[in-house]
Amino acid sequence: MEQDPFIIHRNLLFTVAYEMLGSATDAEDVLQEAWLRWVDIDQSQVRNPRAYLIRMVTRQVLNWKRTLLRRREEYVGEWLPEPLLTHPGVAEDLELSESISIAMLIVLETLGSMERAVFVLREVFNTPYDEISEITGKPAATIRQIARRAREHVAARRQREPVSRSAQQVVVERFLAALRTGELQPLMAVLAPDVTLIADGGGLAAAAAAPVYGIELVANLLVRPNRVIAATTLWLNGELGGLVESNGAMAAVSFVVEDERIVRIYAIANPQKLTRLDKPVELAR
Repeated sequence: MEQDPFIIHRNLLFTVAYEMLGSATDAEDVLQEAWLRWVDIDQSQVRNPRAYLIRMVTRQVLNWKRTLLRRREEYVGEWLPEPLLTHPGVAEDLELSESISIAMLIVLETLGSMERAVFVLREVFNTPYDEISEITGKPAATIRQIARRAREHVAARRQREPVSRSAQQVVVERFLAALRTGELQPLMAVLAPDVTLIADGGGLAAAAAAPVYGIELVANLLVRPNRVIAATTLWLNGELGGLVESNGAMAAVSFVVEDERIVRIYAIANPQKLTRLDKPVELAR
């Protein structure tokens, strides 16, 4: 029996929705709605199931974003993307790993809904302009303009030069080792002077209510007397990150490394966003 096209392309569809939303939970909800629509149509009339399904999911995402915008306005504290446990091999696909990184998803949050959808479809999934035009209902010339603006916007905010896997690993392991021992100087040795820490507790876990700037403030926040910390490495969103536990609380931590120093720390402690760290998610493009 021939496998249903939705099942065949499900990992791809999840990746599309996740990159447009920054939330695996919402991406799954979008896929559920898309599935219900898919089984309700005459599939024999669909000549290109992959393109049709991407179009269906993208339109669902654009509808979904209206609800998300209202939800974000009510969110307590800083909002960060929902982290994913990924296979180490995802890092081999440089375009995919960069596009799903926590840092990139945060940049994509600064785009409008349409700009983000066009950017993801064009830059990550190499979707032709005419297909994006059909998906969005906008003329191809307009889509080209949106894509150009989105590229310029992202280029101005993305990491200058991503570091190698080995360089990232050395810095992350040194950082986590310093957390475990509680030694301030080794920790400060891997932090850039202008390091920024952003934490997301969602009102459900202890977290800084606003970004913390500067090496001394960040280091003193992380290292405190008599605090027992367990910290291990894991692959988060295509990059080596950390899982930190202290006093029964847990946080997934992602890093931006430049010149062998950590310049950004993203700590996701909202327990509702930590439900997908037990099994690597399957992504595709």
